[in-house]
Amino acid sequence: MAATWKSWFERIRPRSYGRKAPLILLNGLAEQAESWYRNVRYWDRYFDILTPNLIAYEGDALHRRIKEGLPITVDYLVEKLHTYLDQYVQTPPYHIVSSSLGGKVAVEFAHKYPELVSRLILICPSGMGDEERLPIMEGVKHNDHKKLIASVFHRPRKVDRELLRYYQSRFQSRRWKMGMLKVVKGTNDHLVRSKLPNLKMLTLFISGQNDRIVDPMVGMNAAAELPEGHYLSIPNCGHAPQIEKSWLINRLVVHFLTSPRPSSHPRFTQLILHKPSRVVT
Repeated sequence: MAATWKSWFERIRPRSYGRKAPLILLNGLAEQAESWYRNVRYWDRYFDILTPNLIAYEGDALHRRIKEGLPITVDYLVEKLHTYLDQYVQTPPYHIVSSSLGGKVAVEFAHKYPELVSRLILICPSGMGDEERLPIMEGVKHNDHKKLIASVFHRPRKVDRELLRYYQSRFQSRRWKMGMLKVVKGTNDHLVRSKLPNLKMLTLFISGQNDRIVDPMVGMNAAAELPEGHYLSIPNCGHAPQIEKSWLINRLVVHFLTSPRPSSHPRFTQLILHKPSRVVT
């Protein structure tokens, strides 16, 4: 009980000076705003949120590269991220939360620049097996946004209507679809599993038990190769736990990134009783 009262007191007392720890969000094939719209407001209480928009399907930078005949590869996205952090942020080390394709970028970045990464969270990361399953592309090729949604979510009927309207409108844009297809073509065959044993930072690997894109069994086996890895499989959940199970993911991320001894299966009190992390400078 004393620990509980202390936690509540920490929430209401005046804060001492300190910057919030930086947290980088790396999205997958869904764009930045569509990946984290149920998470950013909550995490912003605890971290300095950084959202480098590495993949914008209608963006000029992406289409200039397409016009020049250059591929959009994982290595290209890693170097874009490094340039952004090295030139415009400059507050290492960074926590990283990534999803799907963003997991490939996060693993490669952590492998190449380990000194820049504090803790790492991989949500349904791709690049862990010999074959990528992309039912999502059937929706893009056949101009059917409902197939795209069905490939990502365990219960598509519960998806936010505004999100459905967004993808319906994007499917009318030839520029948007071209951008997405070029990103998939340039990144789909890139595997990162061999890099996992070299990641020395604390890492949380999250799978959705009903993920149709990344095989959860492959994910579980891959997570076992992380030297400081923790694994969580979420039932009744597809490829986007940060949306389908946002209440849990929001609090689990805060716990894992702020606790001295984090767990992939924290107690309920550990999820709700925490304070913003501060970096004294």
